[in-house]
Amino acid sequence: MKTLSQSPTDPAFVQNPYPFYDNARRKGDLFYWEDYSLVAAVSHKAVHTLLRDRRFGREVPAEHAQPGPQYLAPWLAVEAHSMLELEPPRHTRLRSLVLRAFTSRAITALQPSIEQMCHDLIDEFPDGPFDLLQAYCTQVPVITICRLLGVPEEMAPHLLHWSHAMVAMYQANRTRQTEDDAVRASQEFTAYLESYIEKRRSDPRDDLITRLIVAEEDGEKLSREELITTCILLLNAGHEATVHAIGNGVKTLLTTRTQHCVTSPDTIDGVVEEILRIDPPLHMFRRYAYEEVEIFGHRFARGDEVALLLGAANRDPAIWPRPDTFDPMRDFSANTSFGGGLHFCVGAPLARLEMRIALPVLFQRCPNLRLADVPQYSDSYHFHGLTKLMIET
Repeated sequence: MKTLSQSPTDPAFVQNPYPFYDNARRKGDLFYWEDYSLVAAVSHKAVHTLLRDRRFGREVPAEHAQPGPQYLAPWLAVEAHSMLELEPPRHTRLRSLVLRAFTSRAITALQPSIEQMCHDLIDEFPDGPFDLLQAYCTQVPVITICRLLGVPEEMAPHLLHWSHAMVAMYQANRTRQTEDDAVRASQEFTAYLESYIEKRRSDPRDDLITRLIVAEEDGEKLSREELITTCILLLNAGHEATVHAIGNGVKTLLTTRTQHCVTSPDTIDGVVEEILRIDPPLHMFRRYAYEEVEIFGHRFARGDEVALLLGAANRDPAIWPRPDTFDPMRDFSANTSFGGGLHFCVGAPLARLEMRIALPVLFQRCPNLRLADVPQYSDSYHFHGLTKLMIET
């Protein structure tokens, strides 16, 4: 196995990580990423396999778990009950509750309101250059997830602030200030949800928070802490990735001059999948080995961690001819942008629906849309999204 060095905060890597992935993939399915002190899976075959191999999982083996610093306790308390960090049986129970809200029927029912929201947002576009990321790409998913959970839409700015602060803990440029901000956000987010959940207990509605409360009271053993954490996870995960999937997609369509493809019902699904493949909003998942495993020429001991590079897997030439070319007409193999296996993203159908609506409406309403400045990616690896998207209509 080759050892490679590449700082995830290097400006050139931040703007374009794909050449590094290509170089690493040429050296094998796995490589040792010196900057992370981790074995990393870089080929589609390796990433696809490890996402589904039950000998690996998200939850650290008990004997390897280390208590975090006391000053991070409020953030760690939320993470401790997140289904994203858990394995069965707790993961199974939490995921089954959430999936009740993400049925095909429930998601399809959101379509008219999402479409109207897109038109309403476009009606408010200012004259002259403006940041589409803030005016549109962020608003569509955060308002949608507020409506799905039943959280007042006027809370969206607060939710965005708390969410950004909490998920920044996973970024490569994490600092003590990042940690302090995440702790404060965790406390404020938790306090708000505690109060709001009490309101929903006395005034139930047809929303996900009410259904989670009912499930708790019906004896499915959803604790108060699990209820709050699940709401935070859904609010955070329900918009963070989709914001950048839409933003990266608009940037790709404009730079490749392929925006005409999104305005046809016959091609929109292919466009969405190709956007998710070529420039996904999340580039790394991690897994722990649960037993001694020899795979792809490397022996993992129990407790060893492996990084799964989703962005690299999506550009493997063994799967996709001309992988660096945006081709919405290509025949598709499943991309890895939403993960796989037990932890496949429960919100993937909703994210795809939002993209299938938001992109066509945008380009139908704004046929002369063009970039007003060169888009720049944020220094936030393992996330991959733009800092802003300045456009003119």
